[in-house]
Amino acid sequence: MRDQDQQFFDSFMLVIGILIGVIVGLFFLARIIAIDTQGEFVSEDPRVIAEIDQRIAPVGRVLLQGDEQLAAAQEAATAAPAPVDMPLTGPQVFNQACYLCHADPGVGGAPVIGDAAAWSSRIEQGMDTLIEHALNGFQGNTGFMPAKGGRVDLSDEEVIEAVQYMVEQVEGAE
Repeated sequence: MRDQDQQFFDSFMLVIGILIGVIVGLFFLARIIAIDTQGEFVSEDPRVIAEIDQRIAPVGRVLLQGDEQLAAAQEAATAAPAPVDMPLTGPQVFNQACYLCHADPGVGGAPVIGDAAAWSSRIEQGMDTLIEHALNGFQGNTGFMPAKGGRVDLSDEEVIEAVQYMVEQVEGAE
């Protein structure tokens, strides 16, 4: 039995060796074919070339005085229209600047928007007085109103719109 086992083992190892040899041979044959064909197609593919050119393109360029492209760039920069600064509406100004003090419960003696009792004495003074206090600030018995609600970046027209909006809310609540 020992000879039969040895003979089977030798035959089995021979078959395994041949299979491994065939696999290694196929692997190298596939690599040779892939290298030849892949190099051909990749180097000529316009999409691949465009992607490579885009990746290696310079980010910027130095232009010197007197360069034609510099003059064109300066003309384009000066010819561009300035962005239009849209004024805020009364509700927008209220929500951005006035809400903090004039929303319920009211801060520092500020009348709450829509509270007719709190606004009645102020409205009786007239819109001109309300607008004056909103634009230039006011120190009253119950609190302090900073000029433009503390938002000096607002235009006078925007503050006036906000005052009119708050008065309309009181008149609408009555």
